[in-house]
Amino acid sequence: MSNSEMKDKRKKVICDLVNDSMYVPMKEKELAMFLQVSKEDREVFREILQELLIEGKLMQTPKGKYIKSNGSILTGTFISNARGFGFVEIDGREEDLFIPEDKQGGAFHKDTVQVALLPPGKGKRQEAQVIRIISRGMTQVVGTYEQSRNNYGFVVPDNTKLPQDIFVPKERSKGAMTGHKVVVEITDYGTDTKSPEGKVVEILGHVNDPGVDIMSIVRGYELPVEFGEKIMNQVERVAQEVSEADMAGRRDLRDVTMVTIDGEDAKDLDDAVSVSFDGKLYHLGVHIADVTNYVQENSALDREALKRGTSVYLVDRVIPMLPHALSNGICSLNAGVDRLALSCLMSIDKKGEIVDYEICESVIRVNQRMSYTAVKNILTEESIVEKEEEYKVYAYLVPMFKLMEELAALLRQKRRKRGSIDFDFPECKIILDKEGKPLEIKPYERNVATNIIEDFMLAANETVAQHFYWQELPFVYRVHDVPDAEKLQKLSTFIHNFGYYMKTVGKTGSKVGSEEIHPKEIQKLLDKIAGTPEEAMISRLALRSMKQAKYSVESSGHFGLACQYYCHFTSPIRRYPDLQIHRIIKEQLRGRLKEERIAHYRGILPDVAQRSSKMERRADEAERETDKLKKVQYMEQHLGEVFDGVVSGITAWGIYVELPNTVEGLVHVSKIPGDYYYYNESTYEMVGDATGRCFKLGMPVKVCVEDCDRITRTIDFSLCE
Repeated sequence: MSNSEMKDKRKKVICDLVNDSMYVPMKEKELAMFLQVSKEDREVFREILQELLIEGKLMQTPKGKYIKSNGSILTGTFISNARGFGFVEIDGREEDLFIPEDKQGGAFHKDTVQVALLPPGKGKRQEAQVIRIISRGMTQVVGTYEQSRNNYGFVVPDNTKLPQDIFVPKERSKGAMTGHKVVVEITDYGTDTKSPEGKVVEILGHVNDPGVDIMSIVRGYELPVEFGEKIMNQVERVAQEVSEADMAGRRDLRDVTMVTIDGEDAKDLDDAVSVSFDGKLYHLGVHIADVTNYVQENSALDREALKRGTSVYLVDRVIPMLPHALSNGICSLNAGVDRLALSCLMSIDKKGEIVDYEICESVIRVNQRMSYTAVKNILTEESIVEKEEEYKVYAYLVPMFKLMEELAALLRQKRRKRGSIDFDFPECKIILDKEGKPLEIKPYERNVATNIIEDFMLAANETVAQHFYWQELPFVYRVHDVPDAEKLQKLSTFIHNFGYYMKTVGKTGSKVGSEEIHPKEIQKLLDKIAGTPEEAMISRLALRSMKQAKYSVESSGHFGLACQYYCHFTSPIRRYPDLQIHRIIKEQLRGRLKEERIAHYRGILPDVAQRSSKMERRADEAERETDKLKKVQYMEQHLGEVFDGVVSGITAWGIYVELPNTVEGLVHVSKIPGDYYYYNESTYEMVGDATGRCFKLGMPVKVCVEDCDRITRTIDFSLCE
């Protein structure tokens, strides 16, 4: 009998035993003794038990005893909560599983775990218990060190999801003092009755030192900051100028007039644009830096770029995907110098239809580095005579800018006609002093110049995605799934109260109530509510019904843009998916995408897409947390002051109010004066029990700044009558 057959036979014996109605749950040692497993076979026996757990044929109780599986074993990520309970996120499952405090089996935040579903309880959510920890998700925690009077200290985690402090023996404190921000490595994850333990591996500085607050967030999200020596050595060997050999075989577009248009402080310029008009067609060129020429596949640089996934734009710094020597140097489309590019050359008629296009490798020379502000001023002033000194250097470009404005409007009109959704929520820019103290918070301005670049990049991204979809080649797409039917139903019910209606359609062969919606219906709704008192409220609810965009090897469509084919082609300096598809594009253009290379890409791209999506989410979260922290610090300077705001969110615990500068705070339900208030979930209103007074989304209110908490990064408001 082979080893495999012997294992299968032993598995059957164990399964038959635990399935027996007379079976009494046992731990591994007890089970081995009962089955008379010899000491020599104990290791194999242990492997068999682990395989049976993974296969879902056995379960373990929190005390480690083996029992019959209920057949509902799932794998996911454990998310802890400061109040003791937790959740498990399961890929492909809409709702997380609820894990009661006594059913966590020693799981720690972000652990990959196996869970068994529990019988339905009184709560709305499906409950489960952790039966096995597959891998640990966190090895380090960032927090504030506190020295105890006894011979030890502890670290209070910055992450408010972690319910317990980390115990640190004095000899492992690395000399940390009370108030130090530290990185602590977890040496023992603890139990239900014992705190986790760790050792301090890095002291970031005192909590009040400039820059330590942001660096704590950087470390907390495990964002890699420095590049290793091997990578920097590789960067030093990269040429500083474009060579004749590099230009060989490329389309020479150096005589084409083109510009970059970016923010004033941008340094990594990865896209240039050119527009001309021949009387019938507009000729749009979107020229993207050919970063792949300098970042070879599977090099140290490439592996680091994949690991990072994206550049991270924090309030006081940029953590780049590629070293600055590349991203601000030879890969940046700086004006007046030769640069290598991938160009998407599109011919567009007066209806905004792309009637012809070509994708090619090129060599370009940008004529002028423009800012959004300068282009906006040129296009919005009746005459640039008043600013002649400032703009005379741009005079020869003004006709092209006017063509750009015309073409962008055509592209936008066509996109909106097909149903592309335009959520125009204010983003903010936080101005800091040299010490990192926030001086001002102001909304970012969307204007004619930012719209031009957005419209042109969207056109190029769609064109490239469609081209490679029909080539039936492996590719990385940007996808955005249709909203969840249940959330759509809630939105539809809510807007009906205001006299609005959305047309939904049932999916073929699906259950009743499993509706889908065309994005045009969302855009129609946004158009109808424009300028009404309920605009902000309904827009936010519509946005919340959307799913998150992600990267995929399947072109399943982009709901928000109302298009079937979409990718990220235009930012290879700061996004890895763009860099990855540039390689595929170049190999296809050069005729090198043979069977072996196609198989290679089919093998690696699913992981590239999944990792890039994960790193994008991490970057977004870190950016949000740094913004929230600086907003709290800014509002600390305005305690007791009164501001005008609008109700931006309503929950059972209170109403959220947003100020014109995008700062958001909570008015707790207990602090709403004059009545006992309750949350009406069906109408998204906070209602006074006796008075009937209602607070609705979008409603203007006056608030006073009551409190600011840097640890939780929250702001408390009170209502001013």
